[in-house]
Amino acid sequence: MRRTASIASILLGILLLVGGAATWFMVSTTLADQQIVTSDDACLPGRRVADPFTAYCQAEVIEKHTLEATGGLYYAELDAEDPARETALTSSFLQASLFTSILAFGVATMAAGMGVLFILIGMGIRDVQARTEAIVE
Repeated sequence: MRRTASIASILLGILLLVGGAATWFMVSTTLADQQIVTSDDACLPGRRVADPFTAYCQAEVIEKHTLEATGGLYYAELDAEDPARETALTSSFLQASLFTSILAFGVATMAAGMGVLFILIGMGIRDVQARTEAIVE
């Protein structure tokens, strides 16, 4: 039973680690393909958006610029006929997309971390099994 648990834990760990790394790579590549560069007034200026930090900085600066353009009002606060409402709507969409990519990076990191944990658990089970068998003999 311990052997099966060990093998299953290690295989699950490898699957999670590979899945997490593949997801991180896919999200990073997809963001980089958009060729978005953070604004000069972003917290990380002049950098290509391809990781959670640059995505966050760009989302924050988009909000800042939008609030400047709308007089400090968000989309829902603007009158339906206000021409700035379209800018606020586009801004909301862009920010949501960037924050979704940040969430995807977080899930990928968590999956990879859980993969490492499962691999270590599986190796621990194997170690306990080997030590137990050595004592029995």
